Amino acid sequence: DGHHVHSLRSDFTTEVPHCIRQMDDERTMVAGENNEQAIVAGNARTSDQIAIRIRQRKIRRGITGRHLEGRKNLGHKGRLSQIPKQANCFSAFDRDAIRCIFRGVPASLSPAERLRYSRHLLIPDVGEAGQLRLKNASVLLVGTGALGSPAALYLAAAGVGRLGLVDDDTVDASNLQRQIIHGESWIGKPKLDSAAARLREVNPHVQVECHALRFTPENAIGIADNYDLIVDGSDNFTTRFLTNDTAWFLRKPLVHGAIHRFEGQAAVFAPHLGGPCYRCLLPGMPPAGSVPSCQEAGVLGVLPGIIGSIQAMEALKILLGIGTIPLGKLMCYDGLASAFRTLKLNRDPECALCGDRPSIHGVLNAETATTTECSHSTNAMPAITTTELRDLLAGDFHGLLIDVREPNEHAAASIPGSRLIPFKTLPEALDTLPRDKDIFIHCKSGGRSGRAVQFLLDQGYTQVKNVAGGIDAWLETERWL
Repeated sequence: DGHHVHSLRSDFTTEVPHCIRQMDDERTMVAGENNEQAIVAGNARTSDQIAIRIRQRKIRRGITGRHLEGRKNLGHKGRLSQIPKQANCFSAFDRDAIRCIFRGVPASLSPAERLRYSRHLLIPDVGEAGQLRLKNASVLLVGTGALGSPAALYLAAAGVGRLGLVDDDTVDASNLQRQIIHGESWIGKPKLDSAAARLREVNPHVQVECHALRFTPENAIGIADNYDLIVDGSDNFTTRFLTNDTAWFLRKPLVHGAIHRFEGQAAVFAPHLGGPCYRCLLPGMPPAGSVPSCQEAGVLGVLPGIIGSIQAMEALKILLGIGTIPLGKLMCYDGLASAFRTLKLNRDPECALCGDRPSIHGVLNAETATTTECSHSTNAMPAITTTELRDLLAGDFHGLLIDVREPNEHAAASIPGSRLIPFKTLPEALDTLPRDKDIFIHCKSGGRSGRAVQFLLDQGYTQVKNVAGGIDAWLETERWL
């Protein structure tokens, strides 16, 4: 049923207090439980440093006493794929606690690593302890496209020790406008090969693991179980539901991202830490034709760089245990308005996955098994470009051009000579459509018209084509005439 969670090793909680007592060069002693007066030796001299050490002492007591004691689901081989439930906001992590959490981690960085990560080591909330934590961490990136590209590059540069990449696609020339991890010389070659080569060039200290397959309900648990958290860089709802469900059953944080033209969003879903899951935001698959794909609607190339970088930032915060995890928040970015806003997301008690009475008990379910996307694929159906359509309409055209948008959309902008038949009324208009003439169908960007074309093909029509890009593409070409 998808419940693949490893047990915490029995000697983990008993070893933490012993390690906590082994203080490093800078020793902190708290005199009195009530007033928290600190005597700080070593390099810490200022009041700010004293405050930091006091906070660290509090964090250590929290980690050893309240948070880790008795908790059994810390993920793969004892790594911190689960943050303590009460710790929604973090201060600097103590290096001794980290050495206990990550067994086998080197006591220090190599000279080459010290030079590479020198700007990290200067940050009090990161330092050597944080960098060692990153070195022992692992992240699974589902997709190496528009969002996966910047996220993977920054996670590798930051020193995350092990990156898993899932993708079965090849590099296309149309990818290069936004998928910055790939280059011209990789066109026609597997994206995983391109991404792995680039990441190893960015940071040879990072281990890159390639999963050259599609992320499916059959393999999702087995792949994701070996990583501390998941970054979703997919471009379709089926995979988004699958990454969400996989993260839920494995009790791992999921860093979500999505983009559309000039807008994007990002969130962290981790119901086991508090807050909602992706299904609390979107309970089920959107209706077909309701959301255009990137291929249909387009996207400004720089936008995924912004959202993907936010995903990398949130992943690093979780791995380092610093800052605030934005649980129950959806960060939205409007590129045209140069504005960010944050929407509050509440856990849905009726959620089929994380609700009080869940009805989903495994990663194989209606949403993750579907092959029908809300944006109908137009790759395998007859199509005509707006340039070709314009040439036909300028000549002796005896066919039929149908607009399947809504009346208000048609009134705002339309292609001359088009006949308005809203998509939902198309079955009622079948008797009025000729079978011996060319029929071209358009909508806003190609999604609804693609479904309309498929519907007519299923009804036995043979001379029907989809207008690729819809009226958006028509108006775009009109600008250049």
